This record gives sequence, structure tokens and C-alpha cells, in this order.
Amino acid sequence: MLWAIAIAAGVVLIGLVSQYNKLVYLRQLVRNAWSDVDVYLKRRADLIPNLTASVKAYATHENKTFEELAVARSRANGVQEAPKRAAAESLISAGLNRALMIAENYPELKANQNFLALQQELIETERYIASARQYYNACVRDYNTKIEAFPSNLVAPVAGCKQAQFFETDSLEQYAPPVAMDDKLDIQQVSTRNDEEQREQNQQS
Repeated sequence: MLWAIAIAAGVVLIGLVSQYNKLVYLRQLVRNAWSDVDVYLKRRADLIPNLTASVKAYATHENKTFEELAVARSRANGVQEAPKRAAAESLISAGLNRALMIAENYPELKANQNFLALQQELIETERYIASARQYYNACVRDYNTKIEAFPSNLVAPVAGCKQAQFFETDSLEQYAPPVAMDDKLDIQQVSTRNDEEQREQNQQS
């Protein structure tokens, strides 16, 4: 009888440890996915000064737009909580939208090779942000589901696992030019990497 109880207790313990490890694994996936999002957001932020300087050289009367964009960029720096970061990044997207709309009024600027290169790099970065955001939100969804499901919900408090927050923000996709073949290959590589990590995550679950 005692052996039966010991075996049953051992099975339960192994199950709980397994659930603990899965929760920790999913939490780490969320953190890694957020790091990817952060990298691309910072890359976009680094493009803003040169982009706005190019537009400002032609549209000197639009100082308010550029000042607001600079303030939004400054506020976004250092913000890590997903909802607050999303709000800050949405302001940046709105400011960039306005800057690009202003640029449409200046044919000479639109023909400037430096501006075109900056614009293309910005659009490419936006695509990577969208891909990284999609993967991050998928990781958050799976992690939050695991926290709520039985029996992992019994282990979550012990592991210190709490609900993660989704990241939703505006983008510049409406300004994206037709995707070149090289761009498609780069985006496909990011998507393939995300799919592979997602399959590995599902296998661990």
C-alpha cells in the first residue's frame, strides 16, 4: 500500500516538474521574442533623425511635425512594458506617416537617392517589426493559455509566471512599395525561423 502511494506521489511530482519546466520554457520564448521586437523598434528609431533631417531640409515650415516625432522617439526609449511601448510606438508611426506624406509634396526630395534609401530601409524595418510582433504575440498567446490551463495553473504561481501582455501598434505598411525579390527572401527567412521555433515550442508542450 505504501509503495502504491509512493509511486502515485512520484508520478504527480514528475508531472508537476514537467509542467514547471514547460512554463519556464514558454516564458523564455516570450522574453526572446520581445527582444527581437525591441531590436527592430530601436533600428527604426535610429533611422528617424536622418529621415526627418532630409524632409526638413525641404519643408522647413513643418517644424511642429518633426518636433512631435522627436518627442515621441524620446518617450519610447526605455519603455519596456508592452502596452506602454505600443502606445509610444504608435505615436512614432503617426509622426513618420505625416513626415512621409509631407515628402510626397516635394518631387525633388522624392528623387533624392539618400532619401529613397532611407525610405526603403524604413519600410524594410517596418516589415521586420510586423513579423517579430506577430511571433511575439503568438508566444504570448501560448504562454498565457498554459498559465490558465490545468494542471499547469497549479504550478504557475510557484514558478512566478504571470500573464504576459500582447503588443499591438500601428505600422507604415500603407507606404510600402512593391516587395522586391530579395526583400521577399529576407522576410521569408524570418518567417521560417519563427515557424521553426513555434514547432519546437509545440513539441515541448
